[in-house]
Amino acid sequence: MSRVLLSLLVVYLLSSTLASAQSLEGFEADFPEALVARFDVPVKMRDGVRLSTDIYLPDGEGTFPTLLVRDIYSNGTTAVRQRYARFATSNGYAFVFQSSRGRYDSEGEWYPYFDEIEDGHDTLDWIAAQPWSNGRVGMFGSSYLASVQWLAALGGHPALQAIAPAVSPGNYYRDVAYPGGAFSLLSRARWGIGLVGSRTNTSYPIDWVQAVNHLPLVTLAEQLGFDVPHFQDWLAHPSYDDYWRPLNLEARASEMSVPALNIGGWYDVFLRSTIGSFQTMQAEAASERARKGQRLVIGPWNHAWNQGRQVGDLDFGEDSVIAVEPLLLEWFDHWLRDGPPPSGAPVRIFVMGENVWREADQWPLEGTVYTPLYLRADGRLTTEPAATAEALHYRYDPADPVPTLGGNIMEPTLRGPREQSSLASRRDILRFETAPFETPTEITGPVRAVLHASSSAPDTDFMAKLVVVRPDGSAYNLVDGVLRARYREGFETPELIEPGEVYAYDIDLWATSYLLTPGERLRLDVTSSNFPRLARNLNTGAPFAMTSEYTVAEQTLHLGGDHPSRLILPIVPR
Repeated sequence: MSRVLLSLLVVYLLSSTLASAQSLEGFEADFPEALVARFDVPVKMRDGVRLSTDIYLPDGEGTFPTLLVRDIYSNGTTAVRQRYARFATSNGYAFVFQSSRGRYDSEGEWYPYFDEIEDGHDTLDWIAAQPWSNGRVGMFGSSYLASVQWLAALGGHPALQAIAPAVSPGNYYRDVAYPGGAFSLLSRARWGIGLVGSRTNTSYPIDWVQAVNHLPLVTLAEQLGFDVPHFQDWLAHPSYDDYWRPLNLEARASEMSVPALNIGGWYDVFLRSTIGSFQTMQAEAASERARKGQRLVIGPWNHAWNQGRQVGDLDFGEDSVIAVEPLLLEWFDHWLRDGPPPSGAPVRIFVMGENVWREADQWPLEGTVYTPLYLRADGRLTTEPAATAEALHYRYDPADPVPTLGGNIMEPTLRGPREQSSLASRRDILRFETAPFETPTEITGPVRAVLHASSSAPDTDFMAKLVVVRPDGSAYNLVDGVLRARYREGFETPELIEPGEVYAYDIDLWATSYLLTPGERLRLDVTSSNFPRLARNLNTGAPFAMTSEYTVAEQTLHLGGDHPSRLILPIVPR
């Protein structure tokens, strides 16, 4: 058996790695000598569908705690997934790898998310009933492999003792599909159509950045040669409704009783819900064990977390890459083997700029001072609002949208911190800048912008981007946010705006952590598009995705007086 496995391992190590992989690249240990493995075991779900499942046992005798990975990106034979198996078995755990319904060798029809709830529960039932299982199971993995952990946790299965979800969505409307009510176009098209629109991962010859220019969006998949029901369903549900409610896991925290090691990145597309899941589980989980068993780790990473010190255009130093194996092992040894509690404080975050890790007992950090900075017509960002009304204007043309440059997105060529000078000549961005900071100033926590604005259109978007400007003039994005006008009162019931009327738009810019050094400035950029990250608002008020018609919107940002547009920063005293 060991010679066969070693031969297979050579093949596995030559396989290509996949996106959304748990960061175990440095893991070196081999399988244990006494390893017992069974491949493509058909595990029956409650509806009779059989899911292809691999089992790795560190020793043929006795019972073991189990680490479970449920996957859509592989059948378990890639080098990345084999590292998972070696990590588990070399540390004395049984390892179970399962392809999700309708993927690779698993039976059934593939449709994202919904089936993972019952399939996860049934798989836990099956593991707990095996003669080699001691009935205690943990789950780990990133992105979709993290989603399935939370979905399996619904209902509080007693075998699921702990999870370690990395870069995971928690509210699938606000994180996966419609952040701020604006469709997450590039990632949903590239992932939802091209990557998971078939039984196996396939790289189709499509330039996705250019392909998503197509209008109307309702025919995008067809235009590219695909028939993908789940993508059409996403387009058909642009508001938060009964389609999305089962997938709002933050709202379902009271149905879960599992400790979670929540891992995220400041530039990850799912940052908001990494934090949101941590907070809601701390407050509302079904057991005290789960409420006290939440931990949060956020690094300076994008969706490909912990892959190197260089993220986007910035080098965050050697300390920005962490050792994942001991972190996971300490976590699972505690919850599955009654080992010592995890070391350190519940919150561990990387402070960019200073490029150091800091620990805290809570999020947001104790003593945070939420400080408003007001937008002024002369381009300043100051602690005092204008005493009288001021206004600035720009035109938003959907035919010439502001291009995506950095941020919390999946697209590798665009995500992360990016130098912003290529956007400097655009006249559809309003910029507001502080004076140089005189002392080190830490911004750590949730960031908001309240914009008072009017438009000539019945619907449009307003966006805000927080940028650090260095003394040499270079500028790098920290975080940004959007709010679609029709969702200004909430995401359930859209309401068009009255052209020319002033409304307040409370924009969630998610969160960040950055230490400003003397001489650096902060800048807030205000605009109405971020393409192709977000689908363009066509400004007509028509139902989303159904039309190619658009109009130019004349936008007015109101400042001072009764309309104090402002940025609200979380300042942490030092």
